[in-house]
Amino acid sequence: MRIDDLPIRDELKGKSPYGAPQLDVPVLLNTNENPYPLPEALVARIAERVAEAARHLNRYPDRDAVELRTALAGYLTRSTGHPVAREQVWAANGSNEILQQLLQTFGGPGRSALGFAPTYQMHDLISRGTGTAWHQGPRNEDFTVDLDAARAAIAGLRPDVLFICSPNNPTGTAVARGTVLELYRAAQAVKPTLVIVDEAYTEFSHQPSLLPLTEGRPLLVVTRTMSKAFGAAGLRLGYLAADPAVVDAVQLVRLPYHLSSVTQATALAALEFTDTLLGYVERLKAERDRIVAELRGLGLAVTDSDANFVQFGRFGDSHAVWQAILDRGVLVRDNGVPGYLRVTAGTPAENDAFLDAVRGVVKDAARLPLRTSLESETE
Repeated sequence: MRIDDLPIRDELKGKSPYGAPQLDVPVLLNTNENPYPLPEALVARIAERVAEAARHLNRYPDRDAVELRTALAGYLTRSTGHPVAREQVWAANGSNEILQQLLQTFGGPGRSALGFAPTYQMHDLISRGTGTAWHQGPRNEDFTVDLDAARAAIAGLRPDVLFICSPNNPTGTAVARGTVLELYRAAQAVKPTLVIVDEAYTEFSHQPSLLPLTEGRPLLVVTRTMSKAFGAAGLRLGYLAADPAVVDAVQLVRLPYHLSSVTQATALAALEFTDTLLGYVERLKAERDRIVAELRGLGLAVTDSDANFVQFGRFGDSHAVWQAILDRGVLVRDNGVPGYLRVTAGTPAENDAFLDAVRGVVKDAARLPLRTSLESETE
């Protein structure tokens, strides 16, 4: 039997699972992971905390993750300068579970969500998975949000949930504070609408976090992750900051004891090493900016990036270019944006390998069959 023969829900038919190719090549720069392993001192501290948690695995974990939420609130307060209380924070297994809980609570059958494409594919997939109708608004040619078109989409579609991804995945584009305020006002003018600002990559951004905008705006939620800046993709820990009423609301749908004792212990250990881990972020920001400059120097079109990745093109056949880079031992992401590819900022050595691969492909563009594949907007 094939999946198409199963009686699955209509909104899931014809869809593909979210994921990226995992291939055995020397340089992996396709999943926006932090390339730096956790420092040994942190690994030892994780072992200590997990060992203590293991002594009590016969009992359920702290259902409300009080210690962890308190530590996350402290991190947000220190990093943004905006006071955040434990009651305003909720944590789950990755930011995707946070988004799922929000859509289970504020979306669902008969309700809809709106985002601005291209954007994070999981906003669409989680919406459909929760029975929430998904709609897409456009972006400008530079991948910023088209404010006039966004207002029109909000007025016409009257969404129950509005997604703003900043920095945006897969383009790396940050959303200006004023744009977020305008979108929030436009949404609330139509009907009470939950506005989700997805800040998975905010620690890499040139602009400050949008979290202070939650003050006095009870339907504005900021979601975060420890996968990127904290180099803990394997931990699967995401969280949100919002009005305490939103935190109370998502607990209506969260599964019992959804965060294991081991997950909570590991996250708490990582938060003890915040300064060290954010030092790696500064290295990655410098490497990202170097990639942007080098690619533009090759005559390629590169989107301004506030994340730990770079979108580059513009290619007549982006998949052919993806394959040509892969043939040189470097895996990047064919992210579905016509004419573009995306590369994660890695270590200096990994980035050198990537840039050498691109130089080789560009050089080969002078010969068929790749000539049309590498025509850029700047040529």
